[in-house]
Amino acid sequence: MSLTNDLDTLDSSSPETGRPRIFITGASGCIGHYILELLLQTNRYELFLLLRHPEKLRLPVQDNPQVHILLGGLGDSDQYADLLPTMDMAILTAAAWGGEPDYVYKTNVDDNLHVLSLLDPQRCQQVIYFSTASILNQQSQPLPEAAQLGTDYIRSKYNCHQRLPELAIYDKVTTVFPTLVFGGDKDKPYSFISAGLQDVTKWIGLIRFFKADAGFHFAHAQDIATVVNYLLEHPSQAGYREFVLGNPPLSADQAVQQTCDYLGKRIWFQIPLYFWLADVLITLFRVQMAPWDYFCLQYRHFVYKGTVNPATFAMEPYCSTMADLLRVHGIAEG
Repeated sequence: MSLTNDLDTLDSSSPETGRPRIFITGASGCIGHYILELLLQTNRYELFLLLRHPEKLRLPVQDNPQVHILLGGLGDSDQYADLLPTMDMAILTAAAWGGEPDYVYKTNVDDNLHVLSLLDPQRCQQVIYFSTASILNQQSQPLPEAAQLGTDYIRSKYNCHQRLPELAIYDKVTTVFPTLVFGGDKDKPYSFISAGLQDVTKWIGLIRFFKADAGFHFAHAQDIATVVNYLLEHPSQAGYREFVLGNPPLSADQAVQQTCDYLGKRIWFQIPLYFWLADVLITLFRVQMAPWDYFCLQYRHFVYKGTVNPATFAMEPYCSTMADLLRVHGIAEG
């Protein structure tokens, strides 16, 4: 592994290793760890990781000659303006989830687009750009409310997606839209939603007695990495493409039933949760809700057309059911 912000040690004119070069952002995140781990299982690629905090990378890459750490964040890409055109592929997972609105917009829109503009469309075979399924409607098309009501993160992701066609490298871009992402273990950081999974199981004794009209997809980061690896090996032959990443949809009631089955808890009866009642309670108690939160309460069914997972490409999924999900997170069966 080389660790540098000095391009003299990574001269783009140095002899080629014979391995395709992949530029990766966000390798220290949950999904990034799984992608990096999978790519490291072969000696096929030379990996260039843009990291602001290399110490957050938990995988053992110190003695790996195929890994190069580029010090900096998305906003520092001009330091590598001579190196980026030598990349054969790119995987862009990095994003700003919160902070000042200007920072979130700059990182998720301006900086990502600038990185993409520095890649050479003649050399770079493919870019995997990570967006979010939150910006899509149930037909997997852009959701206008995401741009109007979304959080800073969601609005910025919507805006970046809309501007992708401006890029010279647009035909080489594959945009992926993860649904609810689970993942993490002793060697990898947990996703935000995985970190709260234990709390959900603690409350399942109460949750099981309620019914809710809602739906969703989920995807484990290991399965996301598997799909990304497949896409790297199978570039598009027809230009720009998009994939929503997730298992088949689950209703809220199905998720509760599967969780109860795994934990050995019976459901004796269920009380419907009427969303008109939620509106009454919100008004009565003057509950302050962000516009996006209120929209989600009304929209409820965050399900998408044509989601993909490893099984779509004839590969074995790592985590395709609620039982799988609970098991890989160390939750004991009942």
